[in-house]
Amino acid sequence: MTTTSTRQDVDPGTRKHPVEARRQQISDLLGKQPPHAIEAEAAVLGSMLLDPRMIGEVVQIITGPEDFYSDRHAAIYQACVGLYDAGDDFDIVHLNQSLRDAGLLEQVGGVDYLIELSQSVPSPTSAPYYASLVRDKALVRRLVDAGGQILHDAFNKSGSVDELLDAAEQAIFQIADKKIGAEASDLGGLLQELYSRLEAMEGQGLTGLETGYFELDDITSGLQNGEMIIIAARPSMGKTALALNMAEHVGVVTGQPVAVFSLEMSRHQLAQRLLCSRGKVDSHKLRRNMLGPDEYARLAAEVGKLKDAPIHIDDSPGLTLLQLRAKARRLVARHDIKLVVVDYLQLMSFPGAESRQVEVSQLSKGIKALARELGVPVICLSQLNRGPEAREGHKPRMSDLRESGSIEQDADVVMMLHREEYYHNEPEWADENPDMVGLAELIIVKQRNGPTGTIKMQFDGTTTRFNNHTPAHNAPMQAVQT
Repeated sequence: MTTTSTRQDVDPGTRKHPVEARRQQISDLLGKQPPHAIEAEAAVLGSMLLDPRMIGEVVQIITGPEDFYSDRHAAIYQACVGLYDAGDDFDIVHLNQSLRDAGLLEQVGGVDYLIELSQSVPSPTSAPYYASLVRDKALVRRLVDAGGQILHDAFNKSGSVDELLDAAEQAIFQIADKKIGAEASDLGGLLQELYSRLEAMEGQGLTGLETGYFELDDITSGLQNGEMIIIAARPSMGKTALALNMAEHVGVVTGQPVAVFSLEMSRHQLAQRLLCSRGKVDSHKLRRNMLGPDEYARLAAEVGKLKDAPIHIDDSPGLTLLQLRAKARRLVARHDIKLVVVDYLQLMSFPGAESRQVEVSQLSKGIKALARELGVPVICLSQLNRGPEAREGHKPRMSDLRESGSIEQDADVVMMLHREEYYHNEPEWADENPDMVGLAELIIVKQRNGPTGTIKMQFDGTTTRFNNHTPAHNAPMQAVQT
C-alpha cells in the first residue's frame, strides 16, 4: 500500500484541529511536517478490518480520532469505533455503508482504499504496537500545538506573567493527562502482591507512616499511601499544629521526607512553630525575645535536629491545584517525598470554577487524584462552618465541612479536631472542669478501610503541641523499631 506523509484532509471546512493553522506556521518555520506515522495509522485500521476484536485493544491506547494525523484515517477510525460501540456487525461491507451514509466514503478514498487497508498488514495481532506509535506521535503533535499556543500568548496577550505561566503549565499537564487509566489487574496477581507486602511487614505494627500518636496509629495502622486524609476544625482549634506535629514526627523521628504546602502561614512562621514545639518553648516568649538560658539551650539542641530533617516547606500564597500538582510532582521526583501536607484546602483556588462550591469540589477531587498519582498520603486541612458553635457540646459533624459535601466523598479518612476549652475563655469554667483543660479529641468520623472512633490528646497551647493523652506516652515520640 502506498502512503505519503502529506496531511490528507476529509474536508478542510470540518477540520478537527482548531490550532491547525498555527501548527502549519510552526512547520513552515522549522521546515518540517508535524510528527506523524501514516504507515502505522494504516496498519492500525487494517488490523481492525481484518479482526474486529482488535478494536477493543486499540481503543484502550488511542484516545480518539484526533490521534490520527490523516483526516481520512480519522474518519475511518471513527466509523469503525461507532459500529463496534453500537454492537453492529463489523466488516468492510458495513463500514462501507456507514461511511456512505455519512457522506464520507468518496472523501476517504472509496471502497478500494478500505480493501487496500485490509490487505496492508499480514497479521492483526500487532495492532496494539501500531496503536502505540500513533498515540505517541499524537502526543508529540499536541506538544507542538501547546508550544505554538504558548508562543502566541506570550507575544499577543496582555495578561500578567502569572496568568501566562499558569496557562502554559496547564496546557502541558493536559497533554500528560490525555490517557486511559491503568489496565485492569487479575485478582490472583493482586493477592500475590498483597501477600508479598504482608511478608515484608511481618513483625511491624503499622502498614503506613506512623504519626507518633499511638492511639491514632492503632486505629489507622498509620497514614496509608495514596490516601487523602482530611483534618478539619474551626479556626484556631489547632489543626495546623496537629498536622505539623505529624509532619515533624515523620521527618525528624522516622527520617522520611515530607512536603508542607502552607497557604496560611509563611515558611518562617512554620519554622519558628516547629522549633518551639520541638523544643517545648513558649512561642510568645520567643517572639518577645524573653527566653531564659535553659530555653535557649533547648532551642539550640533542637535546631541541630531540625536542620537535617528532610522537611520541605512551600508557602506560595493562593496556590492553584495545577501549581500544587506541579510542585508536588517535582518534590517527589527530587526528594522522594513520603508525606504531603496542605494547609488548607479552602485557601486554594481553581480558576474558571462557576461557583465556590464547584471550586472546592474540584479542589477536593484534584487532591484525591494527586494522592493516588503520587502514591503517598496527603494530609489536607479543612475549615468547618459555624455548626459546632450552635450545637450543645460543640462536637463537630461531617456535615460541618465548609462549602462542599464532595470533601467527605473524596476523602479516605476524615478527622475532626475538637477542644471544648476553645469555647470557654472564662476562668470559672477551667476551675469547674480541670479535667477538660488542655484536653483535645480527634474524632475519626470516616475511615474508608478501617474503624471510626475518638482519640484523646493533650494540647499545650504555649508550645502549640499535641501530646499523647496517656501519661506514659508523653515522652518524646520514638519511631517503632523493627
